[in-house]
Amino acid sequence: MTSNPLPDPRVRLPEVPAPGSGGLVDRYGRVATDLRVSLTDRCNLRCTYCMPPEGLDWLPKVEVLTDDEIVRLVRIGVEHLGVREVRFTGGEPLLRPGLVGIVAAATALRPRPEVSLTTNAIGLSRVAPALAEAGLDRINVSLDTLDRDRFKQLTHRDRLDDVIAGLAAAQRAGLTPVKVNAVLMRGMNEADAVPLLDFCLEQGYQLRFIEQMPLDAHHAWTRGEMVTAEDILERLSAAHTLTPDTEARGSAPAERWLVDGGPATVGVIASVTRSFCGTCDRTRLTADGQIRNCLFAREESDLRTAMREGATDQEIADRWRIATLGKLPGHGIDDPSFLQPTRPMSAIGG
Repeated sequence: MTSNPLPDPRVRLPEVPAPGSGGLVDRYGRVATDLRVSLTDRCNLRCTYCMPPEGLDWLPKVEVLTDDEIVRLVRIGVEHLGVREVRFTGGEPLLRPGLVGIVAAATALRPRPEVSLTTNAIGLSRVAPALAEAGLDRINVSLDTLDRDRFKQLTHRDRLDDVIAGLAAAQRAGLTPVKVNAVLMRGMNEADAVPLLDFCLEQGYQLRFIEQMPLDAHHAWTRGEMVTAEDILERLSAAHTLTPDTEARGSAPAERWLVDGGPATVGVIASVTRSFCGTCDRTRLTADGQIRNCLFAREESDLRTAMREGATDQEIADRWRIATLGKLPGHGIDDPSFLQPTRPMSAIGG
């Protein structure tokens, strides 16, 4: 299996769109149509690959975008810049009091984007019906183990039952397909690979394993210690027959495999060992109004200040276009000069 090739750095677009026109196109011809929006950097779990048990220094409230500011930037993305998919993330987005209203505003936009949510599902059992009523299309839930003791070890919280209840509530509310995202860590939850897959097959959820990425707050990640896509597939193949899904992958981050002949699939997002930078179509907005072109970017572009100083929609759209032009051809994790971004995953938004 080979990685998708990165864009040829010598390739340039014939011309850069003039100010006031065009979508989010970078210098390598990639077009960003998928917007990831972090609603908060706060979280009610303390997953070991994300943050320390004591938590982090949260963003001051004055720096966090208001509900109206988030809705305005999403609207600019959809109406002016060709955004077709919006994913609300965190931290933990269910901690955002105005979440349902933000979702309703996003689904009311025209052209209507596909709107989804990534969550740890704590509290989802209560709010899933309201999110469905607001028009939310589907849910991604982070779940790394079904073992209660390991869940407590990984998250420093005894909330496994809440997550399982949230998954079921999302399915009942029609927020489907319900996807489960799992990260395996060497020496901790590698044994959970097959039980997680069996659980998802039984419940009708779509499982996606994600390679652990260098986005932890304490910068303890090392390439040699991570559980790779090959490791994951080897474990799953011991219990199930996996065959490559022939459906075109497009810009989707997950490589999909038919389980025991299908139709059920399992996906592996090999962000580190099988990078898919060449087909990346994502742009990211942090909870404090910064545009990021990549999870691993060390540069950001500030839209919040311009917005609060009275910039028009067109001026903000042009700033966003300019920021996109600076997108690098790849994340560079394999380069000896790679430096982990200052912000951890909880502050960037997945």
